[in-house]
Formats: sequence, structure tokens, C-alpha cells
Amino acid sequence: MSREFPIGLTPPDWLVRNLRPQQAPPLNRSALVRAALGLALPLAAGLAVGQAAYGALASMGALSGVIGDTADAYRMRILNIAVPQLFGAVGVTLGSLAYGQGWVTVATVTGIALLSGMISTIGAVSSVSGLLLLLNSVIGAGLPLPGAWWLTPVLMTGGGLWVLLLALLAWPLRSGVPERSAVADTYRTVADLLALSGADHHDRDAEHKDAYDSARHAVTLSLNQSYDLILARRARFHGRNRELTRMLAQLNAITPVVEAAPAIHLSGKPLPEEFPAAVRHIADAIETGYTGPIGLQLPEPRNETGRAADHALRHAAEVATSPDVDPRGIDDRLGRPAALGIRTARATRNMVLSANSWRYGIRLALCIGIAQALVSLVPVPRSYWVALTITFVLKPDFGSVFSRALLRALGTVAGLLVAAAVLALVPLGWWDVAVLLVLAPLIPALTPRGYGFQTAAITPVILLLSDVLNHQGTALLLPRLLDSLMGCAIALVAGYLLWPESWRTRVGDRLADAVADMASYVELAFKDGADPAARARMRRRLYRDLSVIRTEFQRALTEPPPTGRRAAAWWPLVVAVERIVDATTAARVRVRHGAPPPAAAEVDQVALQLRELADGVREAETLIAVRTDLTGPPDSVLEPLRQEVAAARAIASPH
Repeated sequence: MSREFPIGLTPPDWLVRNLRPQQAPPLNRSALVRAALGLALPLAAGLAVGQAAYGALASMGALSGVIGDTADAYRMRILNIAVPQLFGAVGVTLGSLAYGQGWVTVATVTGIALLSGMISTIGAVSSVSGLLLLLNSVIGAGLPLPGAWWLTPVLMTGGGLWVLLLALLAWPLRSGVPERSAVADTYRTVADLLALSGADHHDRDAEHKDAYDSARHAVTLSLNQSYDLILARRARFHGRNRELTRMLAQLNAITPVVEAAPAIHLSGKPLPEEFPAAVRHIADAIETGYTGPIGLQLPEPRNETGRAADHALRHAAEVATSPDVDPRGIDDRLGRPAALGIRTARATRNMVLSANSWRYGIRLALCIGIAQALVSLVPVPRSYWVALTITFVLKPDFGSVFSRALLRALGTVAGLLVAAAVLALVPLGWWDVAVLLVLAPLIPALTPRGYGFQTAAITPVILLLSDVLNHQGTALLLPRLLDSLMGCAIALVAGYLLWPESWRTRVGDRLADAVADMASYVELAFKDGADPAARARMRRRLYRDLSVIRTEFQRALTEPPPTGRRAAAWWPLVVAVERIVDATTAARVRVRHGAPPPAAAEVDQVALQLRELADGVREAETLIAVRTDLTGPPDSVLEPLRQEVAAARAIASPH
């Protein structure tokens, strides 16, 4: 018999979502080894030469390298680790120059916080770079560092670059392997999607629908990551690279298979198991780099959706295993990435002119300024920990600020329990190296589980290295707890509660824009003479935008009412809009493989309904009536699409 909480003791849904561990991929043993060696060896080198403090500083720099060591592709590792280290060196230099100068220190760190916040809005690498710029400036401004002013930046940067060196050791032997693995994994997610497609449309239970939606979302994420990985690497080549061109062609080739999946799903007629098995067979060939004939044992298709899947899969097999790929059309299909200088100039201009960039920068600077002013007026033993906590918590691109503050507090408490045992039982010296060899691998192992787990893993490592610098032992524990709680409180009040972002700005407008783009996609999908590549680009952009919206909704679900409650109420509409994209793609696939095309009036009617829905979502208070004039021939390819549009309008309408 299952146990249930009494009604009055049932935890709120937002709290359960925060505390639930995230699903993590299998452990990356290489990352665990790099973390252990990256953190322990610098400290061991410092102890060996009688300069334990210098070794601890190098290990602190290595810690930031371990946190940034998240990319599989070697060229991306250079960006993810080396670029932030340069910003961190600048930060600790500026912070140390302002150390002990009263309000000058406050102003300096606050100004760096403004710049850090604005830099963080550019992209993933810049976000980590801005984070490390501020973190190290806070450390430099709050902690007396040993040696000349230039020594600490050199040691910390050297520690980070040491982790980078470890991460690149296998590059000569495994060049291109991570990229091929990413493309192959994308094919495997498509195979999983095909395996779930086509269950009986009327007898499908909610669990199966959720499984299909999850598989479709996994395909979108995998395609996004693979395209980003390949295009980011390709942008660093002035000419064409045959290997990268081939991988781009392989990604392009799987797109028709992805487009066939919604048509199969809506037909209610599942594909034979040979189809997903064939996709996995192609994935294995891609991962091993096989080129040559590949035998596909596919049954004869019996309907238009089967013909679509058969045609798409045979084309994917031919492209994926062809030794020679025609590069023509790839740039037209995806757009060639701009040169690095052009992209940098464009990103800088957008950062300076963006209202969101300034808003986040000011928000972060306000919180850091309050923290620095507070510790200047009130004696706090380790004042820099307050600002460090704020820096980690107040990262909206890393997740909900409320959720991160909560998990930061809980993770700190858990980490302090481990740190208490380490500081009480382990004597200073070489035993610290042994402890680091054990604790460091926990960081990459637990980070994928969630921010609270990452905090719990990092806290004892930071305290151990701090103890090497100042020899305070367990006296560090209570100040760390109090400072972390103070930082969380400042971030929650000054960085969260005082900035009540409107729901319309945060989520509503994004969703409305996606629905409006959906109307344009419907028109383009059935327009005579439309460019197939333009259709593919618009569809990819729609799914990417909806993926971002889904992520923002999931973040909002972890927040307390009213934000979490409103997100839960609007969540079905997000799923409904995704299904509208699927239904449109399915109709287009059917037309391409023999079904009669819809009349222009039908297409215009659906597009009009979608634009009305977009207007209603944009103005959340506007009533969206469920109109009954969305009709057409019952045997039209647009009938499933009309049903999905009507369902979306019903969700958005008042009850």
C-alpha cells in the first residue's frame, strides 16, 4: 500500500521540482580523472617546493577549469576553459589592486559587476567569462593574496590552463570523434522518436503521449547541440573542411526523417521495427566513420507516410555513408557562420544597445554593490563569500534565481557537513592532496544532477583550499554558512523580489511570437514554388524557439506562486503549439508524397486563426473565443492541423 502525505503536509509542487535530482548522463570517467589530477597536482607541486599557498591558488584556478570542462569537442574545450581564464586573470588583477581601499573597492567591484552582467548576456562562453571575471575580482578585492600583484593571476590562470592541457591530451588521437559521436547520437534520438510514432491515435494513453513529446523534444535538443557544435567548429576555418562538410550533410539528411515522424504519429499506423533499427545502424556507421554501401532491409511501404519514411531513410543512408559529399547547397541550407571578428563586433554592439543586457547588468551590480557596502560597514570575517554567493545565484541564464538561491543554501549546508569532517580530521599538508583526489571527481559527477548537488561538491573543496591559505580550520564553517545565507537573501530580495519581471515579457511575448511565426510557417509550407530549404530553416527555427520557451517555462515551474502557478496553467498551451508545428509538418509530408494539397482558402483560414491566437497570448487578459468557423473538407490534409489549432485556442480561452 502506498504512503501518502496528509493533506496539510503535502509539499508544494514547486518545492518538489527544486529538490528532485535531474536525470544525468552516464559518468564521464575521463572528466573525473581530469578533475582529480587538475586540482590535486598543483597543490602537490606547491607543497613540494614549500609554497603551499601558491599551490592552493593554482588549484583554485584549476577549479574554475574543471567547472568549465563540459564540452566534448576539443576545440570547444579551448573556448570553454581558456577564454574564461583570461577574463578571470583580469578580474583578480583589478580586484587585488582595489583591495583594502574602502569605498573605492566597493565602486570597483560594483562596476565590474555591471560589466560582467552585460557580458554574460552575449552567449554561453561569454556568460562563463563574465562569471569568472566577477568571481575573481571579488576574491582579489576581499582576500589578501600572497606575493607580487601579478603572481596570483599567473597562478590561477596557470591552474586553469593545466586542466585545459589535460583535456586536450587525447586530441591527436581522437580528433573529430566527439563531433561524429554528436551526429550519431542525434540519429539515435530520431530512432527513438520513430519507435514511439504511430501508436493508435484513439487508444493512445497519456503516458505514451508524454513519451512521444519527450522524444520529440530530445530530438530538437540533440539537433540544436549538433548543429551548434559543427557550425562553431566550422566557423574557425577560412576554407571548406571536408570532414565538417560531411557531418553537416549528415545532419541535413536526417531532417526529412524527423519531418516524417509527425505524419507517422498522426496516422496511427506505426512503422515496422526495421525502420528505427535502420536509423540506429546508420548512426553506428557515422560514429565509426564507415563509408561504403550499407544494406537497408526495409519492408515495402503501404501508404504515403510509409513512402515518406522509406524515401527519407534511404536518402539519409546514402548521404551518411557516402565517401564524397557535394558541398554545394549546404551554405544555402544553413547559412555560413560569419567570421569571428564580425560575430564579435555584432555581439558587442547588441550587448551595448540591448535593454535586457543593461537590465541584467544593473541588477547584478545593485546586488553586488549592496553586498560590498554591507561588509564594509559590518565586520564580516570572510566578506568576499557574500558577493561570491550572489554571483553564482544571480545567473538567470543558468536557471531560476529563486531556485538557485534555495539550492545554494541547501547545497552549502550539505557541503559544510563534509567540510567539517575534512577540516577536523585531516591535518594540513600532503593529506590535503589525497583528500582532493577523492573530492574533486565529485564535482563533474554531481554537477549534472543539479545546482544544489554541484554546490555540495564544490563547498568542501573551496574550504579545504581556503584553509591552506589561512590555516583557520573548522573556524571557517560558521562564517561560510552565514555569508552564504546573507548572499542568498540579498539575491532574493534585491535581485528577485524587487525585479518583478512581467509574465508577458518573460514568457508570454516569446510564446506569442512563436505562434505568429507558426502562421507564417503554415503559409510557407503550402505555398506553390516555395524554397524547400526555406521551409526547413523556418521549421528548425520554430523548434529551436519552442525549445527555449519550454526551458523558460520549466524554470518558472520551480518558482513559488504566482509565477509557478501561472506557468503550470500555461504549460499545456506550450505543448499544444509544439503539436501544431508537428501537424503542419505532417501535412506537408503527406502532400509531398501524394496527398491532394489544401486549397489556398483553407491555408489562409488556419493562418488567420493562429495570428488571432498570437494576439490573445500577447495580451493575456484578452479573451480568446473558441470559434466554430475553422472548418474544411473532412478528408483534407489540414484536418489534424485544424484540430490542433482548435485545441490550442480552447486551452487559451476562458473556462
